[in-house]
Amino acid sequence: MDTLELVDHVGWTLDRQLHVAGSSRTGLLFQGLTTPVGGMIAQEMLAETKQRMFSSAWLDEPDAEGHFPTNGDRFAAQELMKRRNANGYTRKGFIMQAIAAGWHHKTANQLAQVGDNVGRERIQVMHGTVDQMITFSHGQILVEELGGEERGVTFIVAEGKGHGLQMEWRRSLTKAIASLVEKTEAMTRS
Repeated sequence: MDTLELVDHVGWTLDRQLHVAGSSRTGLLFQGLTTPVGGMIAQEMLAETKQRMFSSAWLDEPDAEGHFPTNGDRFAAQELMKRRNANGYTRKGFIMQAIAAGWHHKTANQLAQVGDNVGRERIQVMHGTVDQMITFSHGQILVEELGGEERGVTFIVAEGKGHGLQMEWRRSLTKAIASLVEKTEAMTRS
């Protein structure tokens, strides 16, 4: 595991020293990381990852940075830039990611083990209610199979937001991550 080698190399080996955040496919990969290093993880945040990625309302809003007429125009420009980078964003890479996402599966028992290894009070799941890539009900199932809110899993609902929370819900997402990092740092110190 390259990730574990890197973590070891930089010296992040203490209990509850890692803060792991993943969105969509990356979130799925981090679920696999929790088994070998569960005690080292201070927190885990899974944010479920154009029309299928974002809410229509957000796509039509003015670009928050002011460089494009709308958020949809910003997204389109980013997609064009990716396509111009033939070495960085290959068709093969796209297909391999799609295959990997399609094959990914965690059983209820495996997700419960993630909750046991990390500690449910250190896990935060965020999901947009209008996500058309991974429906909202899947976020609810994920929370339940990790152990549920009643056992400490935090579930943040991004009302009216889609799959691309890192763009569509950027400021709220940043606050949610910072809040969880502060909470888990305090837990680690106590």
